[in-house]
Amino acid sequence: MHVAASAPRSSAVWWAETRTDPSRLHTWLFAQYRGEVTAARRILDLRDAHATPGSRAHRLLTVIAGQERDHAAWVGELLRARGLAPALVGAPEARYWKQTLPGVADLETGCAVGAHAEAMRLERIEVIAGDAAAPRDVREVFARILPQERFHERAFRSLATPASLAATGAAHELGRAVLGLEA
Repeated sequence: MHVAASAPRSSAVWWAETRTDPSRLHTWLFAQYRGEVTAARRILDLRDAHATPGSRAHRLLTVIAGQERDHAAWVGELLRARGLAPALVGAPEARYWKQTLPGVADLETGCAVGAHAEAMRLERIEVIAGDAAAPRDVREVFARILPQERFHERAFRSLATPASLAATGAAHELGRAVLGLEA
């Protein structure tokens, strides 16, 4: 298991450290690209395994996956504008998802995992989009992503249940710890 190299820190502290170091920023952008690409796949897999075609859940998960593909394209454009070729670098299930995906047993637990992950992601994106000192290109892309990520968190939460949110909460907190983020 990967353990965070430093004490848990807030999204604001993490972002201040990341935005001022070009190497860390580019590594993080590649991770974002990978995350958006693999999120679309995971969401479609969840939909196909647990949502009835034509149902509200099926429709919502289809929309979310499409938006995740759009986000991958936007981050890919950002990488290209910085002279970098978009690529899936690193193992997508190595940290947070390794802790949380084993708890997915049905639509409700899958959506609960999604709701937890999106809430955590929103913390970071809100910090980035609201940071006047952030690189302008990065801030603009993540400001564009932000309203859709808010929708994703609400949609996933609407498809989860209080019991499924509670059942997946400990794995989410373990995933946060592996990432080195404060709860």
